[in-house]
Amino acid sequence: MNRGLWLALVVLTLGSPLTAQARPAVDRPAAAPGFSAERLARIDRFLQQAVDSNRIAGAVALVLRDGRVAYERAVGWADKEAGRRMTMDAIFRIASQSKALTSVAVMALVEEGKLALGDRVSRYLPSFTRSMVASRADTGRVLAPAKRAVTIRDLLTHTAGLSYGTDQFVASLYQAQGLGPAAGWGWYTADKDEPICETMDRVGSLPLVAQPGEAWVYGYATDVLGCVVERVSGMPLDRVIASRITEPLRLRDTYFFLPGSRQQRFTTVYASDSSGRAMRAPDGARGQGHYAEGPRKSFAGGAGLLSTAQDYARFLEMLRRGGELDGVRILSPHAVELMTTNQVARLFDENGLGFGLGFQTTDRYGASGMTSVGSFAWGGAYGSTFWVDPKERLVGVFMIQQLPNRSDVAGKFPTLVYQALVATTP
Repeated sequence: MNRGLWLALVVLTLGSPLTAQARPAVDRPAAAPGFSAERLARIDRFLQQAVDSNRIAGAVALVLRDGRVAYERAVGWADKEAGRRMTMDAIFRIASQSKALTSVAVMALVEEGKLALGDRVSRYLPSFTRSMVASRADTGRVLAPAKRAVTIRDLLTHTAGLSYGTDQFVASLYQAQGLGPAAGWGWYTADKDEPICETMDRVGSLPLVAQPGEAWVYGYATDVLGCVVERVSGMPLDRVIASRITEPLRLRDTYFFLPGSRQQRFTTVYASDSSGRAMRAPDGARGQGHYAEGPRKSFAGGAGLLSTAQDYARFLEMLRRGGELDGVRILSPHAVELMTTNQVARLFDENGLGFGLGFQTTDRYGASGMTSVGSFAWGGAYGSTFWVDPKERLVGVFMIQQLPNRSDVAGKFPTLVYQALVATTP
């Protein structure tokens, strides 16, 4: 699995576009245009074998081509112990796949002139005014002032130097503030009885682990962006995402905390044991989480959302079409192109992958399996992953709930999709 998806990584059907009125498609010919039915059947066998061998408890896979369902399958268990089977409308914790929606919300504000990519973050979170940078030393840690201010662009590209605070030389500082090692796996805030801006104000007072603009560092950057969105809009992040993205696109199962009416569709978290077998994860921050029962105050833009494969595929289809779907425009084509074009040169990867404003990008064919140049992707800590291939007009979503996840199923799924695509775009 490539670096960008380390956290993060179906009944055959073709029907009407995946709109709110037709989800999933209803017509079921042998195979979607361009796909081999015989080769698509390999995906069925692969996923079922993964469940039968207990490498995963269950999964949902969904592939669109030209906005139409090319492949979909729900396999295994949503809750094995309760005997509840996986369904296409199962609801998953998507962790870092939340970053894509928050990044889109940021760019919508940029397009309205309410925010600029070059804005200093300290304009919205004063705790970032005098950022310090920590580095390893023989004595453990050395602090030096940041050479320049952290900007909105730095946060979107993960070049702010802001980690999750689990680095050994800063972990104790973050832990003392209820972050890093004290926050589940480092990124978890769903159990916090405080608004996200209160948490991110503390992050701003803690040291960075690299100078702004000089390294690609994964961490709280998008959670900070969520707070920026709240302060610019004057609304909580859950309402911003609902009013600007999920409600206009009719994504009816995407939210930060689980409504009571959706409880029976919520998936259970499993964990890979030392032999790679899926075992039920414990309760709490490093397992099932607090998404169904908890304070419901921390709207974490970096890792807090829940969604279905169908909702998320619809969101991605909007991006594939240049920011518009079913007559609803969320972003301009130029904004989507900016977000999905490498903005960090070789800071993210030196072998053909890049990073845009919220997405990994494929800049060289072969750098990310069979995905075409121009594709963009990311994943979530619970094992889910997605990609969009504009050249082949594909959207792919793979959902599981496994943390830690030692299975290779999500990493192999895109290859199985491409091997079945026998009539490609010239």
